[in-house]
Amino acid sequence: MSIEIERKFLVKGPFKEQAASRTHIIQGYISSQKGRTVRVRLRDQQAYLTIKGPSRDGGLSRYEFEKEITIDEGLSLLTLCEPGVIEKDRWLVPYGNHTFEVDEFFGENEGLLLAEVELSAPDEPFDKPSFLAQEVTGDRRYYNSSLRINPYSKWPTKD
Repeated sequence: MSIEIERKFLVKGPFKEQAASRTHIIQGYISSQKGRTVRVRLRDQQAYLTIKGPSRDGGLSRYEFEKEITIDEGLSLLTLCEPGVIEKDRWLVPYGNHTFEVDEFFGENEGLLLAEVELSAPDEPFDKPSFLAQEVTGDRRYYNSSLRINPYSKWPTKD
């Protein structure tokens, strides 16, 4: 069993010049019930099927199973997804002993920038780059499965 431990932050200021790489992601949800999601993700020329369990520790950790599938399987599974697709570029930004994944959203979530850092333990210390703003770990509004239903562009006020 794999447990994903991550913290999530809004992004302010420049980060792209520090990035080591960028990939384009399109993802949909076969199921996005509270407590479990089944996601299909196309990432450049690769595809993945991911199952996530309920959030624990205030949204800091949860069970995650991920399996690489073929692009054809991914495209086929996208047709089974619930309405709404997430499209974003993911920038990998090394900083200190960690790599921050900065997501730049498009479509109805245009303007939203989120950074995640994966940790090996909930209390693992990490250096924070200057582009990090408010922490939003555990705030369900910022879950990709929620952004699909309630896009950032439709929020009455932005954080």
